[in-house]
Amino acid sequence: MGSMFAGAGCLTAANVVAKGVPAKRPAAKDNPLVYPMRPMKAELSRELTVAIVGAGGRGWGYQGYGKRFPGTMKVVAVADLLPFRRERMARAWKIPAERCFCDYRELLAASEKGKLADILMVTLPDHLHRDATIKGMELGYDVLVEKPMAQSSKECLDMLAKQKETGRIVGVCHVLRYAPYYEAIKSAIDRGLLGEIMSMQHTELVDMIHMSHSYVRGNWRNSKIATPMVISKCCHDLDLVNWFIGARCTHVSAEGELRYFIPKNRPAGAPARCTDGCPHEKDCIYSALKTYVRQRRWTAPLDLPSKATDEQVTKILAASPYSRCVFACDNDQPEQYAAALRFENGVSVAFSYEALSRIGQRRTRIIGTKGMIEGGGIGFRLTELATGRSWDWNMKIQDIPGYETQGHGGGDFRLVRDFLMAVDKHDPSLLTSSLEASVESHLIGFACEESRLTGKKIRLHG
Repeated sequence: MGSMFAGAGCLTAANVVAKGVPAKRPAAKDNPLVYPMRPMKAELSRELTVAIVGAGGRGWGYQGYGKRFPGTMKVVAVADLLPFRRERMARAWKIPAERCFCDYRELLAASEKGKLADILMVTLPDHLHRDATIKGMELGYDVLVEKPMAQSSKECLDMLAKQKETGRIVGVCHVLRYAPYYEAIKSAIDRGLLGEIMSMQHTELVDMIHMSHSYVRGNWRNSKIATPMVISKCCHDLDLVNWFIGARCTHVSAEGELRYFIPKNRPAGAPARCTDGCPHEKDCIYSALKTYVRQRRWTAPLDLPSKATDEQVTKILAASPYSRCVFACDNDQPEQYAAALRFENGVSVAFSYEALSRIGQRRTRIIGTKGMIEGGGIGFRLTELATGRSWDWNMKIQDIPGYETQGHGGGDFRLVRDFLMAVDKHDPSLLTSSLEASVESHLIGFACEESRLTGKKIRLHG
């Protein structure tokens, strides 16, 4: 189990004693953190049909639920600009040509005479989320939209207003709410095991290659093109904070700066692209040739053919934005970020992200009047303040049937499961990450960015 403030290592009997906590663990049967896992397969009255707009990594990932659990959902229409992705989805689900569209607007236009499916899954680039979701609701679709919802607070509120107007079921892909690890923390809070929450500290460590891939070279590199990183990456974290605290945020104050991935740090003689014979390539941490060709990491956006040779990968890489020198991009996302949040119930939260990390990890500490939780994204420890007794939650996701191969700690398919059940029963209470519940974390994120840019404390509510 990873401890937030003792690195990612385990808490052993020796250092537990040093911290004043009994080394002898309470019996497993007395562990209040143990609770039954819900089955992964959705219980539905019928198979639901799905139209997917945006057949990239996220859209392709969610469609896998229907393959894993036949009879729950079927993809019957798809839209994507890239033929490779569109054709892959069509082959997987035997979608006829007349239901395969190049542009998402074409799919929506074809729906004017009648919906093509029960559900519209919106897994498009960020700047298209608002329009596709609103139009989908107007056409009568229940909608599952990838995070972030939109590119501004106003756009988020526009989406919420349309949802209230139409009464459609709309879910946001805040998948961490559905991961067993975070569900267990929320369960401990709701059952009063911590007492009244007083404060929380939450940090996301962003893997340095993930940072360079997505937020320096990639689609989310520039806040003006996509959204600020505190939204595009950390709306997951802000959503968890908001979910755990259970109250509205009233004030935020934030700081952050882009200091490393900037032109002045570009080594002498480094060309604009790693594929153009950079003399520093062999020793560079962020070498595109090392990441994408030699290690074959983060290659999904390259849409490589199966069994691609190094030469093929290099050629595709050279023509993509991912070959660019990390010190010669049009990026503006800070590598470090720190925010202070204050909630209506008096809880104070210190939130931060660090993007020059060897590991990707979320670390959380929640302090209440009766107990405290410390966790590192895989396991956590609940300590009772009065007695010093403590219990661990360290369930291995790979050992849970249905969760073993899923991303985001098992949250991806659980999100789809709950969304399908909410649509089938037309009951939004079955969905934890409804649009209404998810708006608040986006408002917090946009307020944080306003505070960072203006140097002012920003009021949200109250």
